[in-house]
Amino acid sequence: MAIRFDKALGLHAQALTLRAERTRVLASNLANESTPGYQARDLDFAASLQRALGEAQAGELMSPAGRTEMLYRVPNHRSQDGNTVELGVEQAAFSQNASDFQTSLTFINMKLRGLKQAIEG
Repeated sequence: MAIRFDKALGLHAQALTLRAERTRVLASNLANESTPGYQARDLDFAASLQRALGEAQAGELMSPAGRTEMLYRVPNHRSQDGNTVELGVEQAAFSQNASDFQTSLTFINMKLRGLKQAIEG
């Protein structure tokens, strides 16, 4: 009997993939903090995860970029050069995303340990 890891890991595998994509987007925002006219972006994690879970149930396979809901971030204080990156906001979002990434990784690790124990007996 074959183990289907996509079924065994549940939503945590998709969540980890989306967290990695969000890390890339937030890092890009931080890297362009002083670029005139740069528009900060983020992704709607909940909507993207729902879409990914729906596609997984339908048997469709898409890249993470194909299922992310990219949005522009609305700044609290607009800069004169048109840049919408706010360093504190981006750092907080990046830190929270890193924590959430670690949580998803911990859940996957626990699931894999459980599978290992079931296999070994």
